[in-house]
Amino acid sequence: MQEFLPIVASVIGVFLVIGVGAFCRHRDWLTREADRSLANLTTNVLLPAYFIEKILEGPQYQSLHDAWQAPAFGFVVTSGGLLLSLLFARVLGPWLGMRTDSSQRAFALCVGVCNYGFIPLPLAEKFYPDSVIDLIIHNVGVNLALWSVGIAIISGSARGGLRKALLSPPFLSVVIALVLRYTPLGEHLPSPALTAIQACGACAIPMGLILSGAIIVDFLRDSSWLGSPGILISSLALRHAFFPVCVLSLASLAGSTGLREVLMLQAAMPAAILPIVLVRLYDRDTETALRVVLASSVVGVVTIPAWLAIGKWWLGI
Repeated sequence: MQEFLPIVASVIGVFLVIGVGAFCRHRDWLTREADRSLANLTTNVLLPAYFIEKILEGPQYQSLHDAWQAPAFGFVVTSGGLLLSLLFARVLGPWLGMRTDSSQRAFALCVGVCNYGFIPLPLAEKFYPDSVIDLIIHNVGVNLALWSVGIAIISGSARGGLRKALLSPPFLSVVIALVLRYTPLGEHLPSPALTAIQACGACAIPMGLILSGAIIVDFLRDSSWLGSPGILISSLALRHAFFPVCVLSLASLAGSTGLREVLMLQAAMPAAILPIVLVRLYDRDTETALRVVLASSVVGVVTIPAWLAIGKWWLGI
């Protein structure tokens, strides 16, 4: 219980920052017109700076094999979650309220991808600091799975998605940071540049959480996400029960404590918010996406600390 309560407090703290974003949207201090520019700023500047700072200042990998385990697990776990969710939607979806191809694809994308950035990163920083770099590298694999397998599911075609992921600033920043860290180039990085990187990186997580809160408020105002208990219950059963057990079972195969901690964090996470945007972009069933993501986010306040406690016991870390 002494270990469980600090986790609960930290999870509540993360959601309180999300609540700040929700309050700012409610008061019109953070307008919808600002969303795109702030999202671009966070994705293209702040997050890359955060990744570079953590990789440059964190511990080094002992071998190339260790460096590639994390993204491999990220790709496999996320791809598996997406494909299993699609299989579930195809087989049982018609009896649960998902009667169209559009709703089944939206369900698969939203259930199959957990929140892999703005919630687990601050928790890793506080409770598992040695796993932060593993989490960043792991998320490279998650992004590759999302923009290949995920885009193929939601669009019906895999064209262009993987290329977009490989050319994205977060992916390129990880590559650049690794090159700087494992070559003499990093020794010549000017101190003012490192200070600027640190300052921008410190803004990434708060900005991402605040922006997430603002976006969630917009979705909550749309009452269409309520209803369809079959979709709600099945999505929660998969995202918050079945997948955590699968991921924790797979985590026992990980070669390092840091990677096991990363997979434990991923097992505890609710559904990600980004898939709602992709569902709308590809003109799929937005109502199904809202039901899955919003219900998962609400339940996540309770299930995140619960699965982290179970994961520590399960994996012995």
